[in-house]
Amino acid sequence: MPIKPSKEDIADAFNRTVPDIIARDLKVLFCGINPGIYSGATRLHFARPGNRFWKALYLSGFTKRQLDPSEGRELLNFGCGLTCIVKRTTARADQIMREEFIEGGRLLEKKLKQYKPRYLGMLGLGAYRTAFSKPKAKIGLQDETIGGTQIWLLPNPSGLNANHQLPDLVQLFAELKAAAFIN
Repeated sequence: MPIKPSKEDIADAFNRTVPDIIARDLKVLFCGINPGIYSGATRLHFARPGNRFWKALYLSGFTKRQLDPSEGRELLNFGCGLTCIVKRTTARADQIMREEFIEGGRLLEKKLKQYKPRYLGMLGLGAYRTAFSKPKAKIGLQDETIGGTQIWLLPNPSGLNANHQLPDLVQLFAELKAAAFIN
């Protein structure tokens, strides 16, 4: 059931957080950059109507149908979860300070060691590069792991990211799904 925030909700959304959807031993823990204003207002991951996360997830085979952001907890039934590297809501990712990314990376490392997902699906190349001091990291499977979790970089699915169109996102998500759901 789609949730449409009121103007007041959106005005109050700055610096809010969105709760993680997480459990132990997931196949993939997806990690966004941070909640946008629409997500902060609804307290739902990837809630803005133009965001392509839910569509890419479905079209790549992670889910049997396209979930609405309000159904996010159903991801756990598919062996997936959601978190953000920076918890606070902003209007744009460029409003996040470098130090916030680095601290978010430290907290994400702890989370990965605690929950032990098979893969981290990091949704944002720049965020990963900054948080983990990997300026040359590229899309796809990374050489390093964190606490046994393999790292897979994906483009940010925001509708503002024109570098990757939906078919590209679907292909990249499908590659991660194929790797994560072997066995």
